[in-house]
Amino acid sequence: MQKLAWGVLSTAKIGLQKVIPAMQKGKYSRIVAIASRDSAKAHDAARRLGIPKAHASYEALLADPDVEAVYIPLPNHLHVEWSIKALEAGKHVLCEKPIGRDAEEARRLQTAAAQHPHLKVMEAFMYRFHPQWVEAKRLVTEGRIGSLRTIQSFFSYCNVDPANVRNNPELGGGGLLDIGCYCISLSRFLFAAEPRRVLGLVEYDPTFRVDRLASGILEFDAGTSTFTCSMQLSAYQRVNVVGTTGRVEIEIPFNAPAKKRCRLWHQSTSDFREIRLPKTDQYAVQGDLFSQAVLNDTVVPTPLGDAVANMRVIDAVFASAKAAAWQAL
Repeated sequence: MQKLAWGVLSTAKIGLQKVIPAMQKGKYSRIVAIASRDSAKAHDAARRLGIPKAHASYEALLADPDVEAVYIPLPNHLHVEWSIKALEAGKHVLCEKPIGRDAEEARRLQTAAAQHPHLKVMEAFMYRFHPQWVEAKRLVTEGRIGSLRTIQSFFSYCNVDPANVRNNPELGGGGLLDIGCYCISLSRFLFAAEPRRVLGLVEYDPTFRVDRLASGILEFDAGTSTFTCSMQLSAYQRVNVVGTTGRVEIEIPFNAPAKKRCRLWHQSTSDFREIRLPKTDQYAVQGDLFSQAVLNDTVVPTPLGDAVANMRVIDAVFASAKAAAWQAL
């Protein structure tokens, strides 16, 4: 079976602990190289994860002829810069969410990607590929909850580490970019549409100067979506999807554990049932789907235009909070 050869730009925690081990189990993905600006870190990661090559710079990895695609888990402010450099080096790109710090950056990547139509580029929103979200989308699309009218989502954790990149505004920190982006993405995913206007409320940490608590209302033609995200609350996540004749509740919507069966609940006018999904590593599925798109020269599961659209909504939430008024899109 043919597998796509991947290189990883940086030794970020999510890559080392989640994405790389998952993709190494994939049917269509193999990790052949990893890079860090710290040579010792690159070699240590390669040794621990059984990766054949370690590069002491990102440029060296992009110059490696054995690397066909790169996964980019760098801090947010470096996403677009290194995605473009990877394209210019002839590599396919899977970049961590959010694709950039704002829609302008995302559009810059979209423009660059258009200059390399033979290369694939995708934002790494892994949650969409988990069976629980495939099932939730099916229930909504098939009218199993009637007409979708509203979505409520909540995502929080506590991070008050001053050294963490998420608490640095210059590096693209803050809760909306880190986890609020999921709440916005899933709303657009389930409604299969873009909101026409948004209302945002954002609270900033006085020391870190990043958003620590944010809530928003997205108004779609067919209904609404409300969300709250925070980097300074007790860890919790949940999504409720409510229609005219039923609802779906997802227990662990975002950080679905790879070694545990996830569950959701579907309520209709005549029935209430718990749906248990098979154990799934959503990062492995994401890697394989992207790899297949490259190997078969088909479109990626989530086009880059979706990433740009998501950033437009995030920008609008920030703008609405600043103006204390609804923001049209």
